[in-house]
Amino acid sequence: MTTELDVRRSLIARYKGTLQRGQENIATDFAHAGDVAAALQARSTLVDQVLIGLLDDFDLQRQVALCAVGGYGRGELWPGSDIDLLILLPGPLEKAASERLESLVSLFWDIGLEVGHSVRTVDECLEEAANDLTVQTALVEARQLAGESWLYSRLRSAFMSRLDPQAFFHAKRIEQDERYLRYQESPYSLEPNCKESPGGLRDLQTILWIAQAAGFGNSWHDLHLHGFITQREAQGLARRERFLQRLRLHLHLHVGRREDRLLFDHQTALAEKLGFSGSPTRRPSEQLMQEYYRTAKAIMQLNTILLQNLGAAIFPSPNHPPIAINPRFQNAHQLLDVTHENVFNETPHAIFEAFLLMQAHDELKGMTARTIRALWRARHLVDEAFRADPVNQANFVLLFKAPRGVLHEMRRMNQFEILGNYLPNFGAIVGQMQHDLFHIYTVDQHILRVLRNLRRFSETEFSHEYPFCSQLICYFENPWVLYVAALFHDIAKGRGGGHSELGAVDAREFCTQHAIAAEDAELIAWLVLHHLTMSSTAQKQDISDPDVIAAFAATVGDERHLTALYLLTVADIRATSPKVWNSWKGQLLESLYHQTRRLLNSGGAAPKRQGIIQEHQEEAIRLLRYHAIPDNAQEPLWRQLDTAYFIRHSSDEIAWHARALHYRTAPEQPVVKARLNRHGE
Repeated sequence: MTTELDVRRSLIARYKGTLQRGQENIATDFAHAGDVAAALQARSTLVDQVLIGLLDDFDLQRQVALCAVGGYGRGELWPGSDIDLLILLPGPLEKAASERLESLVSLFWDIGLEVGHSVRTVDECLEEAANDLTVQTALVEARQLAGESWLYSRLRSAFMSRLDPQAFFHAKRIEQDERYLRYQESPYSLEPNCKESPGGLRDLQTILWIAQAAGFGNSWHDLHLHGFITQREAQGLARRERFLQRLRLHLHLHVGRREDRLLFDHQTALAEKLGFSGSPTRRPSEQLMQEYYRTAKAIMQLNTILLQNLGAAIFPSPNHPPIAINPRFQNAHQLLDVTHENVFNETPHAIFEAFLLMQAHDELKGMTARTIRALWRARHLVDEAFRADPVNQANFVLLFKAPRGVLHEMRRMNQFEILGNYLPNFGAIVGQMQHDLFHIYTVDQHILRVLRNLRRFSETEFSHEYPFCSQLICYFENPWVLYVAALFHDIAKGRGGGHSELGAVDAREFCTQHAIAAEDAELIAWLVLHHLTMSSTAQKQDISDPDVIAAFAATVGDERHLTALYLLTVADIRATSPKVWNSWKGQLLESLYHQTRRLLNSGGAAPKRQGIIQEHQEEAIRLLRYHAIPDNAQEPLWRQLDTAYFIRHSSDEIAWHARALHYRTAPEQPVVKARLNRHGE
């Protein structure tokens, strides 16, 4: 006699076997053909068949509507992804049907399906969607699998009639901004999340969700037909989407579970699976990650263009005429707008002019979608002839000399691939990883963060964070030379050989081509050549040794070179990783700066050890008097200390130690004292 338990065991065995054989076949086909779209659709179809069969077996076809939502709804089912289901009810079920439904849901897990399910009526779905963006998004992509068609049709009709495209657009933009913040607003993490990080698959899905909600279709081809992108852009989006999909699918299969982070442990294996091979200077994993970063950057750019285009269609702008800036550009609702689509093709000089105008007009909050698209399409105009044009060369240098917007426009130029096209050596390091213990950013992003730090030194709102650097840069003549040096200091990484020497050669060529004054050109090239010298001296040598200071002073030569190198060094170290900088390094660098400056201003005579000790002691005695410490009270303590102590410690530290210990030079118990660090840590 067959029992209910026997039936259940039979169902589990049958469907579990079906799933296992089907998934093995899909993995085998993907390994041979490499067709990611076919693999995702095949798994979706396999799960469809299993779920429909189970609904029949439990005799629930006329009781409920079974719907796929989320990624499963759009027919993309990853090996490690959950299966999102909506079980739609016409109303309260009878007891027998309710028990069968509960048994069905528990069976999903027994056969190996990781199901995320909800059981709701149409009214409950609409109520949840009104209050929850995640539910709204899931329902946008819902499709019926089996069961009562009229029930699904009623939900679809009611949901779409209530969906507000403008509110949905706003909510998805906010959601994307919050997601970007979680990932430091950068796709360039060394272990990015290929789904959630900026430039990942989620950016593409956001575009299509908004397009579907607004009735513009659900594919790149549909967006092309509606005029939001060109056919070439649609093909480019599809190609980049396939790359990320292949990468994610290989990652799931390699790990054997859901994993979207491109961890170091997986990068080499993934690179081999995607066909990357090593070279004398670059590993397969480096080539893979550079391709990933370039893909992510392009997706972020197209995401920006498409969201602006979709926003313009969903929110028709008020009919206020734009304000003319010049024959090529206008101010359209506080956005820089080209007067027509072919501005850059007709006048290539206008490419740099657009960024100069953004710097010059603080009322401009950004660029229109039309301008961004035109710049994106014009990036290929930045070729050899463009680079050799004296007008373009002069305008590029002017970008560094502007009082505001230097960092923003360099970032924008990098995002549009214009910076890499204008400086091919910079283009070569876009997305290039750095395999060391310190850097957590790709080379191009590290360079831009160094530029960011240098710019912050001159901004009053950050003076509390960089007090000494802010003081120095205020009196530094032509600070723009520091920005150019920052752009070139790591530009030769990955070529083999010393990147400082190779970068200095690039910097000299740049300065010659761009007619930069000889004095400034010499400083730029010197900074690139020696950008590691100050940190190496401060951290690896004994800066209490007068010979070390004398040698460093000989390398620096004068106070301008010293100040420039100090500012670049601080900006460089602080741009490697938030964890690398600390007050100890800051103190070492500042001490090296002050000692070298004193030596340079004294005519270059090396300070004597005895002079340093006497100077420190006299200043410490002066500080002790402020605290009413009797004269000579410190002598018993100081007689116990060696020469190195007075050279190594500052006058302030020596005075503090004397205040705490002058009356207990031979205590029976250790003396422990602490005070706040003046650097704020």
